[in-house]
Amino acid sequence: MAQPGAQENTQPIEEELYKKREKIYAREVHGIFAGLRLLTVGVLLGLYYGIPWVNWEGRQAVLFDLPARKFHIFGLTFWPQDFFYLSMLLIIAAIALFMFTALAGRLWCGYACTQTVWTEIYMWIERQIEGGSRKQKKRDQGPRDASYYGIKTAKHAAWLAFSLWTGISFVGYFTPIQELWGSILSLNTGPWETFWIFFYGFATYGNAGFMREQVCIYMCPYARFQSAMFDHDTLIISYDEKRGDPRGSRKRGTPSADIGLGDCIDCGLCVQVCPVGIDIRDGLQYQCIGCAACIDVCDEVMDKMRYPRGLVKYTTENALQGKPTKFVRPRILVYVAILTFVSVALTYGLLTRIPLEVDIIRDRNLLYSETDEGLVQNVYNLKLINMDDQPQSYRLRVSGLEGLQVIGQTEGIEIGSGAVVDLPLRVEIDPIELKSASSEILFHIESEISPEISIDEHARFLGPVMR
Repeated sequence: MAQPGAQENTQPIEEELYKKREKIYAREVHGIFAGLRLLTVGVLLGLYYGIPWVNWEGRQAVLFDLPARKFHIFGLTFWPQDFFYLSMLLIIAAIALFMFTALAGRLWCGYACTQTVWTEIYMWIERQIEGGSRKQKKRDQGPRDASYYGIKTAKHAAWLAFSLWTGISFVGYFTPIQELWGSILSLNTGPWETFWIFFYGFATYGNAGFMREQVCIYMCPYARFQSAMFDHDTLIISYDEKRGDPRGSRKRGTPSADIGLGDCIDCGLCVQVCPVGIDIRDGLQYQCIGCAACIDVCDEVMDKMRYPRGLVKYTTENALQGKPTKFVRPRILVYVAILTFVSVALTYGLLTRIPLEVDIIRDRNLLYSETDEGLVQNVYNLKLINMDDQPQSYRLRVSGLEGLQVIGQTEGIEIGSGAVVDLPLRVEIDPIELKSASSEILFHIESEISPEISIDEHARFLGPVMR
């Protein structure tokens, strides 16, 4: 109940649904984890930009030829019918991500995610042109003079050039890269090639150049459900509150116990180097991408203060509470079991893969027919798909019943690479040889060029039973 004389507040409460982005000027950091991240960035970018230029057996090693529906991956050629292998590969990637997240947190985000990789290289370009974080912030807060616009123009020109190179490399996985560069130099690229070069290029330019941590915080779903894969034994980046608090500044080399403070000198460098702008001392937050920049810079500060390293470190909640950490636990064993099973299945499937697909369809309009000679006849239509990278010539034979005769082409069946051939056949037999109204027969198809390419397909032969 309102008190007498009290004035009721009728002013509406305004709340912002979205906080305007404030640019983060992440300070450059050096250390063990920064070196690992730099190595990972170099390897991944080298693979991305280099693989399209690798040749294998006279053609581009990795080429997804969509018009021809051929997907070349080094010595293997896949077709849309091989979607099964892609599904298994995606399952392996997902399970591996879940397992490593349960073990060591957001390793993928901090070291290998495409957003992290390209943001790192864009930040490096930015530092080379504009200078360090302090110079960048001072310039943005200063006057908009000719020097300001000149440096910004140079930076964005470098970003755009790198973005277009990224877009061209992306399209180079779908169009032979050498042909693509020839078309670009002659200004003769196709409409779809042009679209995807600019689309992928400007997507990279926007995400890595401007949005950066916004992608991780607001757009990436992984940031939201990662906590479901964490437990008390998951390695996470944590601040040792018991050791670090109470915080406070002091002279270099001053023992913390002498002044009644913890080891944290409250320098704020862990916040300054964070690419998403959080304070790791506030505890685990979903915005943290696990890049470990705060660990490297804190270790540097501890070295200068002559304190032990590890105030900020990879650890577990159980370890922080003085409890033992169990890396081998039921959920990890389940992940390992699933990952092993699917990986073995994929490997076995690739090793035993036959680049030939055969579908056999009986004529369903007629169960069987009788010839003038008194033979029982079934009609079949075979659909043969040559999934080999080379044209093939096949032969065919039918077995399963004594006295089977095949009417139709059984030798020299020529099929081009990726081509589909419909082969009608008539199979006849003396009804005396039939033991039941429905008998199983076997179609054996093998290559005349490569005998290791062969396949067996079962079918049913229908006919009367002679009593």
